[in-house]
Amino acid sequence: MNTDITASVKPEYPVVDRNPPFTKTVANFNTLDYLRLSTITGVSVTVGYLSGIKPNIRGPSMVTGGLIGLMGGFMYAYQNSAGRLMGFFPNDAEVARYKK
Repeated sequence: MNTDITASVKPEYPVVDRNPPFTKTVANFNTLDYLRLSTITGVSVTVGYLSGIKPNIRGPSMVTGGLIGLMGGFMYAYQNSAGRLMGFFPNDAEVARYKK
């Protein structure tokens, strides 16, 4: 029995790297990835601040919300970057950059 999930999923776009390392994936972040990361972080800071008004813990609530948003935004950007390198998302810029 084949338990490798990647064996059944075929990329729709050209593959740049089947198993990109962490450093290559982070280096591959584009402007939209950074924009998404900062937007998710900013919204989470705001939600944390607003949710801490009533119990009067605005500061700690804002910091906690910001950290959660930062981690979530980073994971979302990482997923998109890795998906482009592995050929699961449109990757014309990556193919042009890494094609030698």
